[in-house]
Amino acid sequence: MAVENGKSGAGAPLSDAELQDLVAATDTGARKPLGYAAWIISGIALCWSLFQLYIASPLPFTLSSLTRLPLVLNDTQTRSIHLAFGVFLAFMAYPAFSSSPRDRVPIHDWIFALLAAGTALYISIFYRDLARRPGLPITQDLVVAGLGIVFLLEATRRALGPPLAVVAIIFLGYVFFGSSPWLPDIIRWGGASFGRAMDQMWLSTGGVFGVPLGVSAAFVFLFVLFGSMLDRAGAGNFFIKLAFALLGHMRGGPAKAAVLSSMMTGMISGSSIANVVTTGTFTIPLMKRVGFTAEKAGSVEVASSVNGQIMPPVMGAAAFLMVEYIGIPYIEVIKHAFLPAVISYIALLYLVHLEAVRGDMPVLPKRVRTTGLRSLLRFGIFAASTVILAGVIYYIVTFVRMLFPEVSGTLLILLLLAVYVGLIWYAAQVPDLDLDDPNAPVVELPLLKDVIKTGLHYLLPLFVLVWFLMVERRSPGLSAFYAVLLLIVVVITQKPLKAMFRKVQSSNQLALFREGFDDLVEGLISGARNMIGIACATAAAGIIVGTVTLTGIGQVMAEFVEFLSGGNIFLILVFTAVISLVLGMGLPTTANYIVVSSLMAPVIVEVGAANGVLIPLIAAHMFVFYFGIMADVTPPVGLASFAAAAVSGGDPIKTGFVAFFYSLRTILLPFIFVFNTDLLLINVGWLGGIWIFLLATAAMLIFAAATQGFFMARNRIWETAALLLVTFLLLRPGFFLDLVQPPFNNVEPSSIHEAIEREPDDAEIRLRIVGPSFDNPDQMRERTMAFNLGPAGEPGDVRLEKATGLIVQIDGDAVALEEPMDMNSRASRALSGLDFYADVPVRIAAVEVTAERMPREIFYIPALLLFGLVFWSQRRRGGTLAGNPQAA
Repeated sequence: MAVENGKSGAGAPLSDAELQDLVAATDTGARKPLGYAAWIISGIALCWSLFQLYIASPLPFTLSSLTRLPLVLNDTQTRSIHLAFGVFLAFMAYPAFSSSPRDRVPIHDWIFALLAAGTALYISIFYRDLARRPGLPITQDLVVAGLGIVFLLEATRRALGPPLAVVAIIFLGYVFFGSSPWLPDIIRWGGASFGRAMDQMWLSTGGVFGVPLGVSAAFVFLFVLFGSMLDRAGAGNFFIKLAFALLGHMRGGPAKAAVLSSMMTGMISGSSIANVVTTGTFTIPLMKRVGFTAEKAGSVEVASSVNGQIMPPVMGAAAFLMVEYIGIPYIEVIKHAFLPAVISYIALLYLVHLEAVRGDMPVLPKRVRTTGLRSLLRFGIFAASTVILAGVIYYIVTFVRMLFPEVSGTLLILLLLAVYVGLIWYAAQVPDLDLDDPNAPVVELPLLKDVIKTGLHYLLPLFVLVWFLMVERRSPGLSAFYAVLLLIVVVITQKPLKAMFRKVQSSNQLALFREGFDDLVEGLISGARNMIGIACATAAAGIIVGTVTLTGIGQVMAEFVEFLSGGNIFLILVFTAVISLVLGMGLPTTANYIVVSSLMAPVIVEVGAANGVLIPLIAAHMFVFYFGIMADVTPPVGLASFAAAAVSGGDPIKTGFVAFFYSLRTILLPFIFVFNTDLLLINVGWLGGIWIFLLATAAMLIFAAATQGFFMARNRIWETAALLLVTFLLLRPGFFLDLVQPPFNNVEPSSIHEAIEREPDDAEIRLRIVGPSFDNPDQMRERTMAFNLGPAGEPGDVRLEKATGLIVQIDGDAVALEEPMDMNSRASRALSGLDFYADVPVRIAAVEVTAERMPREIFYIPALLLFGLVFWSQRRRGGTLAGNPQAA
């Protein structure tokens, strides 16, 4: 994008209009036609938003019961209509080439848009006929499917650039030409006919209309619409002002405010590029003013904006995909994702603090001076009040439902609206927020009490969203629907209500009401246009998922990765990270996650277990997702880095590399939580979670000090090495415990049933299995596999079969293994290279159960001693915790 705008290197920042064009070209479409074409694009986008609200609401069921008409759409119809809207708008809003007209829609794009929408709607219109002939497509089906794939790939190329379309074409080529002799034997397969491929990719739910598109239609659209509407209501400006009121007066305050505001907007935004431009337009010039270079200012904004995608509840749509792929409740995904995201942001705040201290940067003036102790006390009171208020609200709702069960819903809605009106009255007591000019000679930081007054009503939709997700345990789609409904009320009524409380003339109130209605329409349109790229991405990624399912390339990938890594789990993770980063150079985060999770997440789990390491599926998916979010950072095509450079006037490539360096903590965390799943709060209680949060936060702050080369003073080489070792000791103490005491005890194979019967719930067992190779019976092969035994209380043989799918035959000291009956089980796939019918039986050569050892926390002691040595060394040179840049 920056290259197209003539900003391939460092130069003058882009104007506001140019920045909006940059966001539009990436998120909503660069074409801005005049006349009837503009009305049609806006009208279709508006209809898309209304359609998504309709299918998410209880209205279809109510109308169906009243009219006896089939107004409830099934998943297949919903996905088909969703994609039809997406591809139609892709051809209308995105020009084919940089030289294509922006102010009009060429006639061929009208034709392409209508044909593309028609091929998608074909599935909805003829779904009954298609269901009656599964796997037996007729010529008409194949023609529509072939055209649909072509139009989808072109729509994806326009909306997202060539990379995803190219990757999808490569996978399609593998479907058709997988049997070619020029392919390596390890990835060769039988190939598929055109009919078989089109049935998989377009005419069934195994490809384009599969899980990714279903998630986009059911959940993602509403959350993107929620973010768009919230921003239209003015919450984006409120978050920026709130961040500056809280942190702007500190050393490096604009950078810290950028981190906080990007985190708050990132929680509800699906676009890191829009996040960069929205908050960066104000924060980047201020960062440059206090001493950050153009590249560092842009990098701070990039790192904080991109990390917004790891913050619940939206997580760049990945949270909803994980629900479908892993099969766990949405609330569990949020629980696992929360701690690493918060720790990552705290570490980034500390990192920019160290950068500011090292550069001895000035602070922005604050109107009211407060001591650090007083500010901390205020924060403590605010946090405690929030917790108490949450408890009061919970018990009020419970009391109302218990006292008035028949009308409790109506009463709670009226109570919510009354609270909203009260907060609007409170906001009307102070002037509305206006963004300061970051380039003005003096920027006056806002007062926290004034900022909070103006925007408390923006928190109500967020409260409704969290309440329905966390307390009511409703689906993400329905929760977002109710939050959007409240937002619609806010957008339409906030301005006239404020005017009424400020005693403005009634004629002006009517004009403000119309203005609020216009804001609502604009929010619905912009929300739909923001979804064009995501709809195309999830549909195109479905081609890749369909290829994996049809060809079995996933199992081949597992064997290939295991061959390259030699079964070393760390190397497996490194290969997966590299694949994610390479794909990240061109794919948006959502598409990158779908592709890599389909290919590599099962590989991590399966190859790990086949080599004696149990990795939870959620940890594998979080791992590939964390590296997937680097898509918008990684040079040479990190779009967020280009957007930040366009704002700062810095070099985009250098900005990308600095942002990547700032994101090292985001790269470290996935490697840690794969081996230390406590960070994901797996089987961890509340007290344990608090302890892990404090410990991991301290470790990441130490890591930030090590990577920045500055703690209390500039680090010496040995101090940086010591801080890195302290980080590892705190985050992964089990590694060092394994060196001192073996993690497993050997058990006689003939006593396997008795040993398993004694093991507690969810104990881990490792089996070393030896047998003749299927390819060469004279050659013996060995495999060490790990299993979770699940709940205790059953006989050993029953528990073994349930947990592993293995049946053993014990004859004296020999323990022979029967061939696994379930061919899709992990054990069957891992042992597929062994010959169970040779003269020499496949046998269990060793059994290992978890050993009782000293607590791994013992290694916190040397970590603290080593940290104390660094502390003493830097304090001795004149360093302080606040930082002393003159200390050598």
